[in-house]
Amino acid sequence: MEQSRKRAKPGRNPGSGSRTSRPRQAEVAQLAGVSQATVSLVLSARSDGKAATISEETRQRVLDAARSLGYAHDPAARRLAAARNNLLGVFSFTATFPTDVQHSYYPFLVGVEQEAAARGYDLVLFTGSSSGGAGAAGPDALSRVRLADGCLFLGRHAPGAELKRLVADGFPVVHLGRREELEGLAWVGADYVSASRAVVEHLAALGHRRIVLVREADDAPASADRQRGFLEGLAAVGGEAGPGAVLRCADPAGAVTAERVRALVADGVTAFVAEETDTGAAWRALDAAVREAGLSCPGDVSLGLLGSPPPDLAAAPVPTGFDVPRHQLGAAAVRLLAALVAGEEAQEPLVVCEFRTGATAGPPGRRP
Repeated sequence: MEQSRKRAKPGRNPGSGSRTSRPRQAEVAQLAGVSQATVSLVLSARSDGKAATISEETRQRVLDAARSLGYAHDPAARRLAAARNNLLGVFSFTATFPTDVQHSYYPFLVGVEQEAAARGYDLVLFTGSSSGGAGAAGPDALSRVRLADGCLFLGRHAPGAELKRLVADGFPVVHLGRREELEGLAWVGADYVSASRAVVEHLAALGHRRIVLVREADDAPASADRQRGFLEGLAAVGGEAGPGAVLRCADPAGAVTAERVRALVADGVTAFVAEETDTGAAWRALDAAVREAGLSCPGDVSLGLLGSPPPDLAAAPVPTGFDVPRHQLGAAAVRLLAALVAGEEAQEPLVVCEFRTGATAGPPGRRP
């Protein structure tokens, strides 16, 4: 629930000393010596009979704790707590909300819409992130999503602190993509580890042993999963998995040049794979560098893509790799979110990615 606090002085909270954040239900529960669920029932003033099971002594202890911390409900959130309104939110941490059919996230939204409609939910698309993109931050950056019964978040970079606050407040949240580092956050994801390992094993079956992964330099979970699968695949086939097997690039276009590709091929590298991201930066840079180096594919060098190619490159030869089941992931996210809104325990298994043979991989070729 949306929270605010009463302050005796700017930046201070009665009885708690100096603080810069608003008190949460978890803090009220700790001070009162009760569960967070009990705090929620007492403070939401529910009329469904569940609050009647709480003793007057416990109720008063919760109210006293809330008062001493300066905890107060947001009126709009309080009204929404009384009854669900069959609205699910969708919040995207991208520079532009992915409603363009050419956007890599668009198929996720198609799956979200279809599953939500089948379950009788309407969707609220929170587009305010478009102005701030991944940099949308601040203590109340995500507060508006509380207008919905629960919210689905998608994007490569999401503010962990804000998501943790929503979870701590008991607001139903699902992240589309693995986020195990945020305890208590529900998420759905694809099995990028197994899929990436399968691509390496396919290249090894063709005779490749020196393979290099090109990826972006951040620590997004999807990137980490792909790298893990890549390295596991190399280890399984006896490939060379030293430090030079992974090329992390803050700026793929500037780091993956024709000269660098030529040097790696001359050193014995016969295949490259790139990770898929929402921008496709790693694959675009690798593909352009190979062409600028005058190397044929798959004659001189083989290429693989750990994911699907950017929609605007659909006319190019289909890369060897795997397809991310975006429709299925979107639907799974809605199923999980609907269960959380209903107060049910639920879990969605990792979605399997489908291997794609493509046309960019063949036996090791000549070296320039």
